[in-house]
This record gives sequence, structure tokens and C-alpha cells, in this order.
Amino acid sequence: MSESTKDLNEMLLMRREKLNQLIEKGKNPFLVEKFNNTHYSSDIQDNFEELEEKEVTVSGRIMSRRGHGKVSFIDLQDSKGRIQIFAKFNILGEETYNDLDLLDLGDIVGIKGEVFKTKMGEISIKANEITIMSKSLQILPEKFHGLKDQDLRYRQRYVDLIVNPEVKETFILRSKMLKAVREYLDERDFLEVETPILSTIAGGANARPFTTHHNALDLDMYMRIANELYLKRLIVGGFDKVYEMGRMFRNEGMSPKHNPEFTNIEIYEAYADYEDMMTLTEELIAHVAEKTLGTTKINYQGVDLDLTPPWKRIDMADAIKEFVGVDFSEINTDEEARAIAKAKGIEVKDEMTRGHIISEMFEEFCESHLIQPTFVTGHPVEVSPLSKRNPDDPRKTNRFEAFINTWEIANAFSELNDPIDQRQRFEDQVKQKESGDHEAHPMDTDFINAIEVGLPPTGGLGIGIDRMIIILTNQPSIRDVLLFPTMKPIES
Repeated sequence: MSESTKDLNEMLLMRREKLNQLIEKGKNPFLVEKFNNTHYSSDIQDNFEELEEKEVTVSGRIMSRRGHGKVSFIDLQDSKGRIQIFAKFNILGEETYNDLDLLDLGDIVGIKGEVFKTKMGEISIKANEITIMSKSLQILPEKFHGLKDQDLRYRQRYVDLIVNPEVKETFILRSKMLKAVREYLDERDFLEVETPILSTIAGGANARPFTTHHNALDLDMYMRIANELYLKRLIVGGFDKVYEMGRMFRNEGMSPKHNPEFTNIEIYEAYADYEDMMTLTEELIAHVAEKTLGTTKINYQGVDLDLTPPWKRIDMADAIKEFVGVDFSEINTDEEARAIAKAKGIEVKDEMTRGHIISEMFEEFCESHLIQPTFVTGHPVEVSPLSKRNPDDPRKTNRFEAFINTWEIANAFSELNDPIDQRQRFEDQVKQKESGDHEAHPMDTDFINAIEVGLPPTGGLGIGIDRMIIILTNQPSIRDVLLFPTMKPIES
């Protein structure tokens, strides 16, 4: 055993010994069930003139302790900040004051006392009573260095939140942003709904699902990769404006912008099209920024971004022409497209069509140029199985993806409501799945039945909420905006 490990074990044992001493004195902290606070730390600091010399009660975690002889100072941290506690022998009495020797950093205590300002000018509470409510049996990271190990911060978010106050602020901001999203939609008469997370078909997107098993029905089921098809069923049923914000699950890789479970919102409006969804997207994100940050001009990791509507718009084929120098208006066969792709170093499969090549080339060569908010339109029908065809060029769909900082933030289209066309596209997707594409869309005969009943012209939109929040809160990774990101277990 190393000296550092030995010292750590001795410190942990000392904490347990202090707990035993408290129990022997009849002061088991874990038996305390309730403590009535009158104020938080920030309340006292913001309203000192009103509260000076008044009695208050506060509670929180001990973050530092110093002092000598018969006077001690404790920094107490609650959910709204920190405040100094002044503890004096001749006020607390011998027994209570001596109990301070049994306290450690991280312990949770309640304080009743009088608000005053020290000679150094610090707003403090002069303690009359101290209640020990929880004994921390672990050791918090050293206060000046904090919790720096990034992996450990994600695994032990509870410690991260204690010692890195700015982390808590990020998640408070996240909550405000989610509220602002709902506020924008609710004010425009959209109805928030809930749809199944478990289903027998993983549809609504091209992605690999997580599989589970329902024992009572002896049936394999899937965690949803999207909620699109259920929401469109509701449009069929007569709800004209619906949305759902919640967790989606995709059995795919992890990266700074990918987590297996993530928060997404899908929004559908009857008698609207993808142009309406563009307006909704730029106005919604601008509203969230303005409401929570006070501006639509932000800086993300050193890059200035302007979220003010209207955003730039560009056709996918035009983007390829601009950034790659290939003009697909002059390429009309699959063979020509595959040859061009091979010449550009793209891995080409025999079943790839002109549309697939356009999509691959855009993703490979164009996305990296889309820094400022940009709507990309003109997606090929082959990669848009749920989108309405463009009447001027049926090889394209009336769809857009919104990009910010090179990331896809939103995906939307004029929804395909032709059940004959939809069935054919599903059949094409099934063929792709049979040829090895695990992310191809499955056949969903009940959804076909739903739109055979009659789906009105509809605009649909999905926004990656986590990615939006990453950018708005200036965080480097999706793990920094998820309280508990997916982590590989540590091998024991």
C-alpha cells in the first residue's frame, strides 16, 4: 500500500470515528429528518440591510473551516451560494462548540443565528445553534484545485456540482432553456403530448435502435429512435399542432456531440410546410437565446455566431458546387455519380444512387463550412423516406437541415402524405436493410394505414436540444450539458 493510499484510508477511518463519537453523544446526524430554513445564502447577502441583527436559519454543506481557540469560521454552501458562519465558544456553549471538532468538510449542518457584518466587512451569520444533519464519509476534492479529472467529473456529477459551482449554473441555464422552448410553442397553441418510448417498430429515423424484451408478451421491443410517426398519427387524428420533447435512444457511437440517449423535440403543424418550419426553427432558437442569454449574438469556443433571423439558405447541390466544384445538375446517372465520388476519395458501394452520392459528398466536404446558422435544402429522396417530393424536381424533397457551428441542429420537411409513395419508399428502405444497412427504415404498415385514412399537408421539425444547449452554453461536449452522460463502467 502506498503512503498516499494509507493516508487516505486513515482519513476515511477518522471520519467514521467522528461519526461514532457523535452517535455515542446521542447526536446521530442521520436521525435528523427535517430542518426548517428561513433563508438562502443569497437572500441574506442581497437583503443585508433588512436582515441585519435579525435571526435566520440556513442549512448547507461545510466547504471550509478555519479559526483558532474559541472562535471558528465556517463557509457554508447551499443551493444558491455560500455564506460565512461565525461560531464562538461563549455563544454556543462548551458542548456545542466542542462538537465542531467532529465536523469535516462536506458535512451538512443547519445554522440558527443572527445576521451581521464582520470587521472585514463580510456578511455572516453569528451562530446560536448548530444542528449536524449528515456526516460526509468521503473526502471532497481539495478546494483550490477542485475536481479536474474530466472523466471523474462525469462519473461523479454529484461531487462535480458541489466543488465546481459553474457546472450547476450550466444546468440551471439548461432548465431555463427547456422552459423557453415550451413557452414559445405553448404561446402559439402547440399542444405538448407524450408518445411511447417502447415500440415494436423503431421508426421515424434512420438509426440503429436498442432492443429489449417484453416478458409477458414474449416480444422483442425497441426503445424509440424518434417519435415522428406517432406524432403524425396525432395529426391524422385531428390535432393540428403538437410537439413532444423527451429522450431518444440510438445504439450508436459516442462523441462530443453524440450520446446514446439524448433529448430531442419534434414539432408538427397541419396545413404548414417546410418553409414554415424554417421560420419556426430560426425564431424558436433566437427566442431561447434572447430569453436566457439576453442576446442572439453569442460566442461558441472562440467563434462569434449570430442567431438573429433570417438565417442563410443554400441548396445541397449548390453547396457541393461551391465547396467541391462538382455540378450535379450536369450529372444525371448513378454511374456518373459513383465515378465522381470515387475520384473524390469516397467509398462507393454498388447499390449507391446519384442521390446517395450527393448526400455523401455534402456530408464529407460541405458540412465543415457551415459555421453561421444555415438552412440546407434539396435533399435527395433516397435519404429522405418520410419527406414530400419537390414538385419541380422529384429527385429532391422539400426538406431542410439546419446547421450551426458545422453541426446539424435541426431536420425538417414537408411531410410525405401520399400513402402509395410512402409504401414504396418503405419497401426501398427494407431492401437497403436486407443488403446490410442496419440504419435503414423498417416497414410500418400501421403508419401506412394511418396516412391512408388521410394526413393533411403537414410541416414537421426535429431539433437536437442537447446540441442547441451545447452551443448556447458554450460547452465543449454533450457530456457537459447532460447531468449523467453514458459512461463505460470502470472495471474493478
